[in-house]
Amino acid sequence: MTHVAYFDDESCVLDEFRALTSQTLDAAAVPSAQAITQNIPIYDTPSLAPKLSEASKRRALLAEWGWVLGQGPGVLVLRAAYKDLGVIDAASAAYEAIIAREKAQGGAQADHFATAGANDRVWNSLQKLCMVDPMVFARYFGNPALAAVCEAWLGPGYQMTAQVNLVRPGGQAQTAHRDYHLGFQSGEVAAQFPAHVHDLSPVMTLQGAIAHCDMPVESGPTKLLPYSQLYRPGYMAYRRDDFRAYFEERFVQLPLSKGDAVFFNPALFHGAGDNRSADIQRLVNLVQVSSPFGRAMESIDRLTMCRALYPALQTLIAEHEFAEAKIRAAIAATAEGYSFPTNLDLDPPVGGLAPETQATLMQRALDTGMTPEEFDDALARHAARRLA
Repeated sequence: MTHVAYFDDESCVLDEFRALTSQTLDAAAVPSAQAITQNIPIYDTPSLAPKLSEASKRRALLAEWGWVLGQGPGVLVLRAAYKDLGVIDAASAAYEAIIAREKAQGGAQADHFATAGANDRVWNSLQKLCMVDPMVFARYFGNPALAAVCEAWLGPGYQMTAQVNLVRPGGQAQTAHRDYHLGFQSGEVAAQFPAHVHDLSPVMTLQGAIAHCDMPVESGPTKLLPYSQLYRPGYMAYRRDDFRAYFEERFVQLPLSKGDAVFFNPALFHGAGDNRSADIQRLVNLVQVSSPFGRAMESIDRLTMCRALYPALQTLIAEHEFAEAKIRAAIAATAEGYSFPTNLDLDPPVGGLAPETQATLMQRALDTGMTPEEFDDALARHAARRLA
């Protein structure tokens, strides 16, 4: 018996991907949907209020959404998720003011899967809106339908984050990709994770987009490929030219109205479209919701540990007691090996998909012969960039 332990470029077979993404959604599987458009179930949010307010009906609806996001097409639309569009307008005004202020202040700009500076981006729009206007924040995120879809995929205790994206006319499309976690790693890094971690990554996050303006297809709403989240080696496959070409042949786009929301599995192949409109400023709040389980059991002061360990590692290396494998193991037990969470205003993904990790910094310091004082300074600057 052959076990698939790791995925690599050779694991990706386009015919298998084509078969998975050629399915057709059966209306019987989504009884609460108002309609199905291009394999995507559409839900009329105001009419769902009775189901969301009664425990047994709410659980049945959440079960339906969980199936859609996992085993079904991987994407759903909530029409009129915001019945009161004044809430959307108030949040838009706050976000536009934040964009203007941050552009005036300058600073590094970077984006995932798109040219740096091509879009106006508000990192951590969640916290910024809360601090600028708590009343608007409360009305915006105090949305039972949004809470329900988050719980349907992640369970209670989920962690909300959000980033605003403003794409002006002429803004170019993103390349097809998958999202956080493994989607934000390079192909080389993703290939180091066992296949079962590739299976785990999608259930750790939920992606969503709240439309802050009417978004006809020419304005470039997100391109989506239903059922593509089912392809197990997809975190490797989306980087291949043949898979990206197939995506461009088969993707679907749905027009959205102001106040609509779309939610999808982060493993779904997707990408923002070209804004071919003459005058539409495509403003979207991209919500990225995380599982409560993505945290360690104990709180560890890894910064202090790194400072203490570094001189000891230098001594062990100088005395030829520690070779590369032992160095890597010691660093892995000490330093933070993941880029996130971070402050993307101060620590943007410049030059790649993710910022440098504490562990990578420590390895780089050892490789380049930084003194303990130089490493301490670099470590402090790295920590400062990551502060929320």
